Formats: sequence, structure tokens, C-alpha cells
Amino acid sequence: MLVLVLVLAVAAGGGRAGATVRVADPVWDGLADCESGGDWQADTGNGYYGGLQIRPSTWAEADGLRFADRPDHAGRREQTTVGEEIVRRQGWGAWPSCARDLGLIGVGTDPGRDVDGGTGTGTGAGVGTGTETGIGAGAGPGRAGAGGWWGDPGRAVR
Repeated sequence: MLVLVLVLAVAAGGGRAGATVRVADPVWDGLADCESGGDWQADTGNGYYGGLQIRPSTWAEADGLRFADRPDHAGRREQTTVGEEIVRRQGWGAWPSCARDLGLIGVGTDPGRDVDGGTGTGTGAGVGTGTETGIGAGAGPGRAGAGGWWGDPGRAVR
């Protein structure tokens, strides 16, 4: 399966700070399947909520309170919108176990950094230019391919 995570740079330089992150729906669905069995309203009593298993403090820091008091009280689209902000701030290392299982971060890499250092620049699968990270495609200087962050050793976002 070829999945791209496209990061559209808004700020000069294309770094994480100030960038808008857009993640493909299949990536979110795979992450939710791993984190919560795909239950977007998950409340299992472990202190993490929703499909992406986000802590309330992380939800608030990523501006989730504009949607609901907790992730499990928000819809899928709202959770993925907040998830994009978490990715922008933390990278895929916020979900280390599931991100690793999904190939979003590499084995033995720093879970807070993309495998490619977040610097891939080309086009991939017909997607426009920008910084790309994800599974598979992308060409140009730097490596596109696995990169990212999400979760804790217990498979939930910190």
C-alpha cells in the first residue's frame, strides 16, 4: 500500500514550525486501528481517548478544545485535524509503537524525528511540491519514505 503524508510548507524554509500538515485518511485509519481498534469514541479508562488515543492535556495543547472537551467526544474529522497539529508539533514519535508498526518511523530511529530528517522535497504520486514524509514515494533531494512520530511505549499520544 502506498500512502503519502504531505506536509505543505507555509513558512519559509519548510520546517515543522509554522507548517500546515495534511495526512492522508488511510494513515489516520491505520493509526486508529492500531491505537484503539478503530474506535473513534474509545474511552477504555487508560487516560487516553478517541481513535488516536490522545491524552486530554495533549488535546488541549493542540487546540482540540475548539471541538470538544476530550477526543472521544469529537468526531473522526476533528480528531484527525488535532492529530495533524500534534504531528506538526511532535512528529510521528507521539505514537511510537504504532507509528513504527505502520512504517511511519523507522526501527532504531529517534522517535521525535522523521527518518529522513523531514527534508524530502520532490513530488510523489502526482502530489504537488512540498515537504513529503510517509510510506513510499517521493523523489528529489533528501529521502522521502518512512518518517514521522506518534505515541508512547504504551501506544498512546503523550
